[in-house]
Amino acid sequence: MTVTETAEKWNLNKRTIQIMCSDGRIEGAAKFGKYWAIPIDAKKPIDHRITSGQYKNWRDKIVNRSENEGRFSELEER
Repeated sequence: MTVTETAEKWNLNKRTIQIMCSDGRIEGAAKFGKYWAIPIDAKKPIDHRITSGQYKNWRDKIVNRSENEGRFSELEER
């Protein structure tokens, strides 16, 4: 199977499949020149990306700079 076929089958990006192949995460994948050959019966590796939502909207969680300015001026006076 090609990278494109595997990406469609597993509903992933082609580049993600290429990275998985080069990292050795897809068992039996072999590189022939510049192309990867992936066994038809290869199993999809576990996705190790963070999906907990812990980092979702992290910019909204940061306190505004204007609120911190008063705190910093107090420290400078000491």
